[in-house]
Amino acid sequence: MSTVKFTVSGRVQGVFYRAGTREQALELGLTGYAKNLPDGSVEVLASGSGQAIEALERWLWHGPPAAKVESVLQEYVQVPPPIGFVVA
Repeated sequence: MSTVKFTVSGRVQGVFYRAGTREQALELGLTGYAKNLPDGSVEVLASGSGQAIEALERWLWHGPPAAKVESVLQEYVQVPPPIGFVVA
């Protein structure tokens, strides 16, 4: 099991990006969260199989139709696996 923190920049707030991320993560069997950051980006923590995390990363590059993603940074982290997937 891997845990990755993504920071997604671009037009990703106010476009249902967090809700869409939660939906995708749950379909992939991932746990974690998606939350808005003060600088206008979205932070996503995802924990699960490497294959599922890779699939989520591909989705993060596009997001919902109204999003315009400019970058997706990733960092592997060592944290206890979260329970469920929440939008913060």
